[in-house]
Amino acid sequence: MFTTRVLLAAMLAGTATAALADNASIPIGHLTDYSGPTSDVGVPYGQGVADAMAWINAHGGINGRALTSDQVDYSYKADRAIATYKKWLSQTAAPVAVQGWGTADTEALVGFAAKDQMPFFSASYAGHLTDPSGTAVRGEKRAAPYNFFYGPSYSDAARALVQWAADDWHRKGGTGKPKYVHMGANHPYPNAPRAAAEEYAKELGFDVLPAIQFSLAPGDYTAQCLTLKEAGANYAYLGNTAGSNISVIRSCATAGVSVQFLGNVWGMDENAMKATGAAADGVLFPVRTGAIWSDTEVPGMATAHAISRMSDKDGSAYRPLHYLAGICSVFYMKEAMQAAGDLSGPSIKAAMESRHDWVPAGLEGVCQPSTWTAQDHRGTTQVAIYRARVSGSTDASVGELMTNGHMKLEKVAEFQMPRRAEWLGW
Repeated sequence: MFTTRVLLAAMLAGTATAALADNASIPIGHLTDYSGPTSDVGVPYGQGVADAMAWINAHGGINGRALTSDQVDYSYKADRAIATYKKWLSQTAAPVAVQGWGTADTEALVGFAAKDQMPFFSASYAGHLTDPSGTAVRGEKRAAPYNFFYGPSYSDAARALVQWAADDWHRKGGTGKPKYVHMGANHPYPNAPRAAAEEYAKELGFDVLPAIQFSLAPGDYTAQCLTLKEAGANYAYLGNTAGSNISVIRSCATAGVSVQFLGNVWGMDENAMKATGAAADGVLFPVRTGAIWSDTEVPGMATAHAISRMSDKDGSAYRPLHYLAGICSVFYMKEAMQAAGDLSGPSIKAAMESRHDWVPAGLEGVCQPSTWTAQDHRGTTQVAIYRARVSGSTDASVGELMTNGHMKLEKVAEFQMPRRAEWLGW
């Protein structure tokens, strides 16, 4: 396991340097997957988190105090994440908040975070994490009072994809019941929205087929594609990250499978489009942010591009979708800390739950308006759906492909999913 402890401070002039002295720093735990099965999306997200904290330090920190990040690559192993968290809590300078990553580890740490009153900002958007009191009608009925994430839950995003599929079926003049199938590993992350999406699909008139399993690791998934073809599925939800989804999409193209793939939020991005090539054309997936890297006319993109220069000095890197989401996660934490004053867990939690339709300053148009309350940690139920467009060769850098139009991200729909009581925590 690769571990780095770094003070994310840039050189500041005059008295500002003294104000950000290490002895006044604010410790933050940062769990990443840079080497495990979700590293394909973990690397850009983790870099967004790290760059955002470095930028904050370069611009005065949190009320004059620097953030000190203990960044740990736990390789997507839940036991390592738990051990790391316990180590952090045993230290004199224990973190005041954690920027987390995966579903299995985040869910395993829910009870610890609640007991320790540790604000936990994860990159897992499992619906189970949205119930702060543990009194939801459905779900696991496990309180997650200190868990926060930026973006719609996996469940709400999957429901929005199902809603789009139902509309698409009718728009195309489909007759009879369309067939929907969930595909993914037998793992907490791809399984998190499965029941919610399948139930909603049935509600909308779909014939829900038995789920098809495939590993989080890339491989030959011809057998799964043949099963998909024989079942006659019309819409297939891909629950894994892009790395293994690439393998499925390619295998199914070779096998002549005609199906509309619906990727989850981690299931497709610009890097995956380049790696998949023409087979990625037409894949749909949700996007958490209000803009993509090339949307330079959006006001908040100037801040995002400045943040990127913390690790890309010449500003030449194209940052994929997940990088921007990492920035948003940190900036919500930042503003809650600024408002909290004493930086205690309860104060940070109260600050997170005190604002409505909240967009961090400087990131207007990038981070979508979000509202967390003491009763409901669904920050947003707004789901934007994009279509991957790939034309021509992808034998160039992602930035070049997006600039020359060989790759595009096309917004096709946006849904405001209802905040049904029975959907909280599920």
